[in-house]
Amino acid sequence: MSFRQASVLPGFGLTFGFTTFFLSTMVLLPLAAMVLAAGSMHWSDFVHVVFSARALDSYRLSFGASFLAASINLVFGFIIAWTLVRYEFPGRKLIDALIDMPFALPTAVSGIALTTVFAQSGWIGRYLEPLGIKVAYTWLGVTLALTLISMPFAVRALQPALLEVQRDLEDAAETLGAGRFYVFRRIILPTVLPALLTGFSLSFARAVGEYGSVIFIAGNLPMKTEITPLLIVIHLEQFDYQGAAALGLVMLVMSFTVLFAINLLQAWGRRRHLQAASS
Repeated sequence: MSFRQASVLPGFGLTFGFTTFFLSTMVLLPLAAMVLAAGSMHWSDFVHVVFSARALDSYRLSFGASFLAASINLVFGFIIAWTLVRYEFPGRKLIDALIDMPFALPTAVSGIALTTVFAQSGWIGRYLEPLGIKVAYTWLGVTLALTLISMPFAVRALQPALLEVQRDLEDAAETLGAGRFYVFRRIILPTVLPALLTGFSLSFARAVGEYGSVIFIAGNLPMKTEITPLLIVIHLEQFDYQGAAALGLVMLVMSFTVLFAINLLQAWGRRRHLQAASS
């Protein structure tokens, strides 16, 4: 059985070879080097680094805040995408362009801006402080920063899916007496479900690896507001390259596990959508 399948487009061997070479050079080799660096540690040292109380607290904050930020973007990203796709209003194109602002801004600028606004003496923080709500230098600030920098991924993943929703099916369902919630649950949601999961996974992946915008608003208090990427940088500054690689390996395994589970959910959502479309 031949590995290469017949194609009307020539150049499969060249393009496949370039793809393999590029991915190996840019992705697989660096990851393999990190795994080898972590594997060169003695087992007791590896366990001491990755299961220390400080490391465990950083995992909890990094993955917990990233999951919460992705969940927030799942809801509000849908609302934003729905508004931009379904309605015409003055300034719509400007708002659509602002969605990509976190892509263009350096993450450090985003962190400084958030700290300026939500610090105790900030524009919004000064009004939250009397209510007992402290954002800057808490886990709330970390979640806010991660929500900001990962929001465009959710919105951009949902916009094309919402454009594909068949409006005539919605109109037909409403004509037959279906309520808006029923139309959303049976027509809109099945169509955009794969895009919802894609937006969630992209937002989560972006948030887990974020560093620049978080360190300014987090305060970086050990075992309180210290994220794992910062802890990796601390090990690097101490010339503990093996310890940094060990923490990076844990992040790699945990991120891959979460993304793999989400991809399984995406595949399930696509199969369900195809089954519903064919029935």
